[in-house]
Amino acid sequence: MMVNRVKKIRESLLMSKAELARKADVSPLTITRIESGCPCRMETMRKIILALGYKLSDKEKVFPEQ
Repeated sequence: MMVNRVKKIRESLLMSKAELARKADVSPLTITRIESGCPCRMETMRKIILALGYKLSDKEKVFPEQ
């Protein structure tokens, strides 16, 4: 299982899964899978990091140990 902070960060921003999915241009199901610890492609990680308002250099804050 992949450890990530996507759900925690998303909730702290008061953002719904649907909103994050729309901003990241991925499906809500993808967000659900990632938040439950499923692995995802680097491109998907990149989209999510940016959609959460982080810089790509802050990758470790969202996806530690990837």
